[in-house]
Amino acid sequence: MAATDGGAGVSQDQQVTNDQQATDGAAAGGLARTGGGNTATDGGNTATDGGNTATDGGNTAGVPGGAGTRASDRERDAVVQRVQDAFAEGRLDDAEFDERSRAALTARTHADLDALLADLPAAPSAPGPAPALPGPGRFAVALKSSVRRAGRWRVPERYTTVVYKGSGWLDLRAAELSGPVTTFLAVAYKSRVTILVPPNVRVEMTGLGVTQDVHDEDPGYRLPVDAPVIHVRGIAYKGTVDIATRPPDRPALRR
Repeated sequence: MAATDGGAGVSQDQQVTNDQQATDGAAAGGLARTGGGNTATDGGNTATDGGNTATDGGNTAGVPGGAGTRASDRERDAVVQRVQDAFAEGRLDDAEFDERSRAALTARTHADLDALLADLPAAPSAPGPAPALPGPGRFAVALKSSVRRAGRWRVPERYTTVVYKGSGWLDLRAAELSGPVTTFLAVAYKSRVTILVPPNVRVEMTGLGVTQDVHDEDPGYRLPVDAPVIHVRGIAYKGTVDIATRPPDRPALRR
């Protein structure tokens, strides 16, 4: 005879079976809940990984590509242009402009280029159209006075300056060249005409009394094939036409 639980009318075997089923169900439910929690945790990890991917993508904001990627001539020239813009805006002085321009031209990787732009504002993603400006002047004459052009100014493809018993100062480091080849005709009669050029241009010289800074004869870097060309035709009588990438050292002030 099967034993019964006191007054319940349920056999002990049936009670054991019911209890076992309840225990198994509870365990399964717990496992299911635990699995759901793991799934949620995995989902959170996936979201975290996605966030890490987004963070990594923003590490190379200066130059597209990985930090260890080798830089190309076009990318070096683009950084030099950014440095020129910063120089024209007054963010860099003469020494900083020269140092960063040369460093950009000798950079090996994107990390080297990014370091040169770390403290400069980002370039506008979609610059507006340039305002219409009048054509640049082609002649400058100084009689016992001076000719001085510097900063952001448009340089025509052919420019002539004549200085008689005076001085000339043509700074092209932040200038806008009108074409790939720019020709200067400089005449200095008992005068000195100085032409400052950025480090990323190729200089060609012809004429009489034309000199180039000794430090620029072998700059220590290779210019790209399509680098802008500055051709200087100089004529100097009892004077000089100097071409340099750095301004001459200023004499110390007397105390």
